[in-house]
Amino acid sequence: MADPKEPEKGGVELGTPNAAPPTGTMSTRRLRSEDYNDYSSTDVTPEGSPPDGMNGFAHPESYQRFGETNGTTWYQTLIHLLKGNVGTGLLGLPLAVKNAGILLGPVSLLVMGVVAVHCMGILVKCAHHFCNRFQKQFVDYGGAVMYGLEATPSAWLRTHAIWGRRMVGLFLVITQLGFCCVYFVFLADNLRQVVSAANGTTNDCSSNRTVVMTPTMDSRLYMLSILPFVVLLSFIQNLKVLSVFSMLANVAMLVSLVVIYQYIVRDIPDPRDLPLAAAWKTYPLFFGTAIFAFEGIGVVLPLENKMKKPQQFPIVLYVGMTIVTILYISLGVLGYLRFGADIQGSITLNLPNCWLYQAVKLLFSFGIFFTYAVQFYVPAEIIIPPLVARVSERWGLVVNLLLRLALVCLTCVLAILIPRLDIVISLVGSVSSSALALIFPPLLEIATYYSEGIHPLVIAKDVAISLFGFVGFVVGTYEALVELAAPATTVVNATTVMVQ
Repeated sequence: MADPKEPEKGGVELGTPNAAPPTGTMSTRRLRSEDYNDYSSTDVTPEGSPPDGMNGFAHPESYQRFGETNGTTWYQTLIHLLKGNVGTGLLGLPLAVKNAGILLGPVSLLVMGVVAVHCMGILVKCAHHFCNRFQKQFVDYGGAVMYGLEATPSAWLRTHAIWGRRMVGLFLVITQLGFCCVYFVFLADNLRQVVSAANGTTNDCSSNRTVVMTPTMDSRLYMLSILPFVVLLSFIQNLKVLSVFSMLANVAMLVSLVVIYQYIVRDIPDPRDLPLAAAWKTYPLFFGTAIFAFEGIGVVLPLENKMKKPQQFPIVLYVGMTIVTILYISLGVLGYLRFGADIQGSITLNLPNCWLYQAVKLLFSFGIFFTYAVQFYVPAEIIIPPLVARVSERWGLVVNLLLRLALVCLTCVLAILIPRLDIVISLVGSVSSSALALIFPPLLEIATYYSEGIHPLVIAKDVAISLFGFVGFVVGTYEALVELAAPATTVVNATTVMVQ
């Protein structure tokens, strides 16, 4: 549940006085925020970095720099880390466990969590290495990849190192716009279900109650209906204004999660009929959804560099991601146990149609609506400023708003073309999240330390992780596209009687 920066800290940095961005930077404006998913910007002046050894990140005492005077405490950083890793991907994990199996699913989530946290550590370590080597105030994700390619023995890679930064920027844009597409589908599906059951909604929340669904619009028409409101929301460029709404959104989603948990832990049916391992054909869909949920690697550099005591960040990272992993596994397993084969793309769609759980759907939708603006801010700051710089100042605002309108409409159109929540989550996770979270960091470690000497076992480990991510990228994308091309089975028809 990412939210914008608090008012007293927020804003956009229009340049760094002591270190200009490298030539070829995709945007001249960098977002100063520790709260955004998948957007790697840092803004602390390091006085040093971990030693150049392979264990620089593992030992907090190896940190040799000072944090910001008004930076965040370890507790604030932990809260921001949790907010940056909890979103719509969490609600899709019960279906992901179904696609893997009641035993293989949680085991795979645990392994993926360990690997994802390890890759986060690699990124922080390499960023510190280049800060120390080049005496820079900060190195973001794209900059670390660029400097890593420049450090390789290959002349061709050194010559084309700038494409490393551009590639990371491209995948960041794809990931963030993918999140926005997911939000459109999520909002449409939940609003449609609330409206369909409005006439039959009562105070009776029993799970065996029959509800007559009222005919209503197709979910794609709901996407078009909310499009104008999302466009107006995207026009808000002041993060201080968004911070109030985002705080309310976080509270709404937290309350919703508590209510969801208290429902799914009750009346769990006999799990012996559930398969321990699902068919391998559906496992790639599990991979895409799981990596979509875990893909929060871009948040670690801003968080670490905003701390008063960066030496504490490794502990914060491990504790925070342990909590996130436990949350993911517990909701995924309990949700699948509670609803079995009937589990849908978001667990909110399985909740009873009584006023309490209808309110939960609306609360979570409220939170997701305002989170759209936060996630949209990231690709907007990468894409729009360079294009606005090409026109006269007189037309700058008009071009800015037109580009925002075009980007929001693009995410809406893509959501309309892929109106299945489970498939769009898996597709976004397989296409972009796997690259940022699993493929790039291990290769960056090899590129960074190869010339200085790196143990063959470390190389083998990094290659194995990258291959795992690449296989998931290829197979997960293929299976998601196959599922998308296949005729979708209608889970709920608006004119039929549905048993919740």
